[in-house]
Formats: sequence, structure tokens, C-alpha cells
Amino acid sequence: MKSLLFLCAFFFLSFTPPEADAILGVWKNSSGKGHIQIYKQDHKFYGKIIWLKDALDSEGNPKVDKKNSDPEKRKTSLLGMVMLRDFSYKNGEWDGGRIYNPSDGKEYKGWMKMKDQKTLTVRGYMGISLFGKSDTWTRIK
Repeated sequence: MKSLLFLCAFFFLSFTPPEADAILGVWKNSSGKGHIQIYKQDHKFYGKIIWLKDALDSEGNPKVDKKNSDPEKRKTSLLGMVMLRDFSYKNGEWDGGRIYNPSDGKEYKGWMKMKDQKTLTVRGYMGISLFGKSDTWTRIK
């Protein structure tokens, strides 16, 4: 009996509603300068930069995270960088995650919500969501 209860609890705790996976795929940011692949790992959602319009700096080297507050990370390539992390799905939106903005080197609280299958609103903020900025992304794949 305990085994059955454990299995049932495990199933419900590890279950992700099918609509939660609707966000998975490749998205283009509103400027068109970056593509972000959203993927799932351990029931959380993440996003990494997989394409940049201007991936090289003026010297022909891959662009790096030069505005990061951590000097050790300033040589990290922007391509492959995880910029969205730890988002959970609940009630039609992905929340509780963090968004790293390489343009200013800062990390923000964030949420994401799909308007439809091809449109995603991504909002980063400090403190409360009222004090933030939204960006509209378009699905590529």
C-alpha cells in the first residue's frame, strides 16, 4: 500500500501538464538580433542563445558577456549562454524564473506567457512586475 501511495505521489509531483511544453522551441526576440531556444530540464524551463545576428565583435572574435558584473564571466561567449532559468509552469504562464540580460549585465525576475502558439511575452522586472520591461518573441521552430 505504501508503495502504491509513493508511486502515485511521484507521478503527480513529476507530471508536467502538456500545455506547459507549448513554450518549447526556438524564439526570435523583438529586435530580430537573437534566437533563444527554450528547453526543459528537471521540470523547469530554460532558454539559451543559439544565434546572434552580429555574433562577432569588430575584431572578428565571438561576442562575449563583457558587461557581466562577475569579471570571471566576462570572457564567456554569448552564443550558448543560458539567459532564462528556473521557470515553472502554473495557470497558463511560466513564472518564478530569472532572466539575464547581456546588454546590461544584470539579472531580473521574470515571467513568460504565450499569446498564441507563435507569440510569447517575456517580462523581466526588479521587485514587482509593475517595474519592468516586456518583450514580444516570435516562434521560429
